[in-house]
Amino acid sequence: MTDTANPTIEPAAALALLRAGLRPGQQRLADWTGGPLAVSAVPGAGKSHSLAIAAALAIARHQLHARRQLLVVTFARAAAAAIKQKIRHLLRELHQPQTSFAVYTLHGLALHIASRHPELSGLALNTVNVISPSQSHHCLRTAVEQWIVSHPDAYRDLLRGQTPDSEETERLRRQSVLRTEILPELAHTAIHEAKSSGFLPAEVRDLAELAPAEGEILAIAAGLYAQYQQVMQSRSFIDYDDMILAALRVLDYPPIRQLWQEQFFAVFEDEAQDSTPLQETLLRLLASDAKNPTAPPNFVRVGDPNQAINSTFTPADPIYFNAFCTACQAQGRLATMNQAGRSSRPIFQAANALLHWVNDQAAADTLAPPTDLSLPFRRQDIQPVAAADPQPDANPPPSGVGVEIHRPADVYQTVQQIAQRLRALLSDNPKASAAILVRENRQARFVADQLVHLPRESDIQLYEVGALSRHSQIPAEILKLLQFIDRPHSPDRLQDALEVLVHRQRIGTQDLSALATAPEQFLYPTPLAPDAKPIVATARRLCRSLLRARVELPPYQLIAFLGLALQYDGSELATVQKLAERASQQTLGGHSLKSLLEALGEIVASERFEGVEEESESQYVQPGQVTIITMHKAKGLDWDYVFLPFLHQDSIPGEAWVPTGSRFLGNFTLAAVARAQLRTAARDRHLHHHLPDTLPTPQAAWQQASMLKQAEEYRLLYVAMTRAKRLLWLSAAENGPFRWNIFSGQSAQTLQPKMMARVITALQQQI
Repeated sequence: MTDTANPTIEPAAALALLRAGLRPGQQRLADWTGGPLAVSAVPGAGKSHSLAIAAALAIARHQLHARRQLLVVTFARAAAAAIKQKIRHLLRELHQPQTSFAVYTLHGLALHIASRHPELSGLALNTVNVISPSQSHHCLRTAVEQWIVSHPDAYRDLLRGQTPDSEETERLRRQSVLRTEILPELAHTAIHEAKSSGFLPAEVRDLAELAPAEGEILAIAAGLYAQYQQVMQSRSFIDYDDMILAALRVLDYPPIRQLWQEQFFAVFEDEAQDSTPLQETLLRLLASDAKNPTAPPNFVRVGDPNQAINSTFTPADPIYFNAFCTACQAQGRLATMNQAGRSSRPIFQAANALLHWVNDQAAADTLAPPTDLSLPFRRQDIQPVAAADPQPDANPPPSGVGVEIHRPADVYQTVQQIAQRLRALLSDNPKASAAILVRENRQARFVADQLVHLPRESDIQLYEVGALSRHSQIPAEILKLLQFIDRPHSPDRLQDALEVLVHRQRIGTQDLSALATAPEQFLYPTPLAPDAKPIVATARRLCRSLLRARVELPPYQLIAFLGLALQYDGSELATVQKLAERASQQTLGGHSLKSLLEALGEIVASERFEGVEEESESQYVQPGQVTIITMHKAKGLDWDYVFLPFLHQDSIPGEAWVPTGSRFLGNFTLAAVARAQLRTAARDRHLHHHLPDTLPTPQAAWQQASMLKQAEEYRLLYVAMTRAKRLLWLSAAENGPFRWNIFSGQSAQTLQPKMMARVITALQQQI
């Protein structure tokens, strides 16, 4: 960085030096003096770095101070801490006041505003608690049970489904799957989507009428939403979406809104592609001029819609940031950071080819002419940086050809080829970093198990990120198994225990609701019962062994026994030992199962128990290390060598799938349909300022949800590809598991022929 701290340099010259060190697209951001500005950046373009410089320049240019600040907002706490540190450093160099800006996460900002005005927000932090995901799950289950009691007719219609069945066993199975899976999933999805879009329960009920004769799914969602709110209020709980709503209630009051608007001169938002409509509304209000509400807001939004990878499980959708970019473009207020120095040319050329192929396919598959907003990717290619760019080693030379595509015989040979390539690469360059990016955690564990010999045979270190995150789940898993041991006759307790056993790969994936419907019949069938399938018999034997432990072991030894039963590894068993000691301290010498359950319940509810080891993001990119990590978690990171295995058509982009146990309701899932219908209403209201005349039918909504999911899978692959600096290694084995969630990795006999993802085949033809 240019030394602007020299006291002999005039302030104007210092600002000019900072600006001169930026690329053309970055300079457009640094030149901002007021009004709205959209900045669309490609991966590796340095948007956070340039945002920090632009913030410091704006503070110096407009002489901001403690009572007139620049507000910087980002998505994650780690990102907020990093950008805050960068801005502080720059302000010291420019001799500007450190109090001239404020940095928040979106939810942190909302909570700050709401807590300052409890009489308007309805939130008093001394009387309410922000709930965690696990507590929210309990509230959802309570809301589901209360909805079933208060809506017997609607529940009876769901049980009947589209394929009525008079058999008692099937009726009990449907009851179980509705109570434990379908309705909780519908409630979680619809409530989060509705709240983040600003819809109250009554408004969701009104929206149900926009789907003539087929609005019962949203009507059910509205009932669950209302019930959930009652449960939350009765327990003095709020969730993260309530924070945004509470802040907006505060800003609805003109004198207070003016107070906050006068506090902030402008709003700079990073990672804008991850914002929901309600969050954008909050920031736009704060960016507006208190004395001239009709004036354009001082609102700068920086993001990359092509890296939006959260839209299928959160209400964030890249269409909103794309719409903001389009509106700014019409006013000449769009800047594009399309130069990136992270990757070698073959790698970013492959990423560009992916973008164009996916958009071309989407355009060909759409009956109506697609708009730029409806395409999976924004049309912006990654370009190399200029020869005189200040970034060291920008656009580095590739390793070999830079991009390799392989077709191993099976998933085992895939990992063998990765190991061979890693040995060669890290032998030549031991200080380089490498990563294996996978789509799901089961794949990560399989790769780690297959590479367990690598550290012993070489100096290469192996780091599986998911292994440590599993530690945080240990208390909840042990608690669920103990609750089953305490009440084995409870269908809910049995299903919770079976889910833990499936998650830890102790039993195979199967229809757990069918097993949990009649616990006694599953655990101790009569001699006349038909022989169980091997997968069911294995689950039965393991559950029986857990129940025998209650009789054969004292309660204080049960935690350690369950750790062994789940086949935890060494570090996980160390965490189990720590958990057992903590539970023993909390029981104060009590050795009953009841006291043990109470102690573990408090530990899980408090969420203050930490594993023996803790994750640190800096551990992900150590030299000489191979990091095994999911594609989602890899966003924001980069490595010299990146390996992307298992790129099969059934996962990239995959197809919409309805669980077998839910098909009695139709060829769709209630949660996906509710999300698509709510998203349609939210889009029209936010982008066109009115609700749609009609909502899509369940089948149309299911198709829409499927297309959105596929688009996001392609964006996730794009993110994964652009993590590589010198080598991008892609593969799709000829044979692989039918589904990874039922694959134990123990035998090659369970493999079947797999098709390479079409997009990888297309890339192979272009390389």
